Parts: sequence; C-alpha cells; structure tokens
Amino acid sequence: MSALFNIAAAGEEQPPLIPHPDELVIGLIAFAIVFFFLAKKLLPNINKVLEERREAIEGGIEKADAAKTEAESVLEQYKAQLAEARHEAARLRQEATEQGTVIIQEMRAEGQRQREEIVAAGHAQIEADRKAAAAALRQDVGKLATELAGKLVGESLEDHARQSRTIDRFLDELEGSTSKAEAGR
Repeated sequence: MSALFNIAAAGEEQPPLIPHPDELVIGLIAFAIVFFFLAKKLLPNINKVLEERREAIEGGIEKADAAKTEAESVLEQYKAQLAEARHEAARLRQEATEQGTVIIQEMRAEGQRQREEIVAAGHAQIEADRKAAAAALRQDVGKLATELAGKLVGESLEDHARQSRTIDRFLDELEGSTSKAEAGR
C-alpha cells in the first residue's frame, strides 16, 4: 500500500481503483457520521421493534400454551363426563334388567296365584255341580222308584214324608250294594 501512496506523491497519475487520500478521509468521516446516526437513532428503533415482535411472539406462544392447557383440561373433563355417562347408562341398564326380572317373577307368581284360584274355583264348581247333579238324580230316581213301587204295590205313594223315607232307604241300600261290589273287585 505504501507503494501506491508513493506513486501518488510522485505526481504520477493515480490508478482509478485507488481513492485519493483526502477522499478516503472524508469517506471515513462520513461513514462514521452515518454509523453514529444509525447506532444512535435507527438501531434503538429497530431493537425496539424487534423486542416488541419477540414479546408478541412469546405472548402468542404463551397464549397458545394456555389455550392448549385449557383445551386439554376441557378434553379431560369431557372424557370424565363421558365415562361417568357411560357408567350411569350401564347402571341404569343393570337396574332395568333387575326390575324386569323382579316384574317377571311377580307376574309369574300372580299368574300362579290366579291359576290356583281358577283351579280351586273350578273344583268348587265341579263339587257343587256334582252335589246338585246327585240331588237332582236322587230326586229323579226317587220319583221313578216311587212311581214304580206304587205300580207294583197297587196303591199311590203320594205322601211326601213316606216318599222321602222310602227313597232315602232305597238309595242307601243301592249305595251299600255298589260299595260292596267295588270292594270285591
């Protein structure tokens, strides 16, 4: 570089790529002024904008983290509520099944009781019908026996008291002979 300054001092023509030393000093002073201006005025504004941007980004990240945490909390609550609802539904199904079983057992017991009442009523009706048929048969047999006896004897047996005694005695003898015949078998 000293060779270049020596050429410039010798009065020879200066090469076009090498600036004149006065221009170099003025350029350095101008650069220092611009650098000082940029460092004092523009750089704080740039740093301020960058800091605001960094804070906005960090705030956005914090808000996103808070929203994520809140969303996870809501999701956990939802899952807990869903699990509780499923548990409640299972419990209700179990209760309904148990109630259905109880109702079926009660209905069976009621049906059994009604069946037994109907059977008992049927037996009572059959017994009543049997007794009524036996009484009606006894009267018919007595009437026929009285008429037959009256025809055989040749006199009328219209006296009610005598007729009842005769009929009763005849039927008793008839039942006695029937039971002896059944016992002999």
